[in-house]
Amino acid sequence: MNALAQYPIPTWISILFLIAIPLPFVLITLFTHNAAKKINQQAVSKIVILFFILYLLYISVASFNGWFNQVSFPPMVLLCTTFPYGFLLFAVLINTKSYKSILHHTAIEDLVKLHIFRVIGIFFVLLALCNALPKTFAFIAGFGDIITALISIFVAKAIQNKKSYAKTLTLCWNIFGTIDILFTAIAANVLTKISIETGSMGVDSLAMFPFCIIPAFAPPTILLLHWAIFQKMKQKMT
Repeated sequence: MNALAQYPIPTWISILFLIAIPLPFVLITLFTHNAAKKINQQAVSKIVILFFILYLLYISVASFNGWFNQVSFPPMVLLCTTFPYGFLLFAVLINTKSYKSILHHTAIEDLVKLHIFRVIGIFFVLLALCNALPKTFAFIAGFGDIITALISIFVAKAIQNKKSYAKTLTLCWNIFGTIDILFTAIAANVLTKISIETGSMGVDSLAMFPFCIIPAFAPPTILLLHWAIFQKMKQKMT
């Protein structure tokens, strides 16, 4: 019997996750709405809202129809959601005029503030505590997200207050946050491969609804936000 069958995820954690997960979508939608107003392209925010609705619907339908249930390497949830979504962001979105214009007219602290939604990383910890995720992986990934989220508040304030250390702090924080999300994504795949080969606990719970929203949405989105901050810092230097 696998670990997930032995230790089912408590319903209250799933309910709490469903209450919390709208946070990143709301924050990004509000950010896009305000940014689009500055460049007089309000239609952009409507497109973002529509995309999020359709994407979440797709994730839900795919999950309930068992698309992510097959144990494979890479996991089906990545093949069906994360990879196509990442391609859309990094091969299409960042090359559009709207993205470039929004980035140009956006204050870097506003991009930093968006990372507050990564407090949702607490759910990695909760899943580990109920034995639904390997503890070492979950604690590193979860607390890494939480630390990134909390420090983002101080980074944004340092930028706004034009502190002498703001640039260095922003760069260090951005590198830390990028490494954290890359670790999470890579480690999840490594654990999946090990789980297939040895039967040890993997990250199967992240392929279950509603937690499948995490791999489907978070890694590409967070990497894009970090990339945008690196781009913004480069603009300021030049």
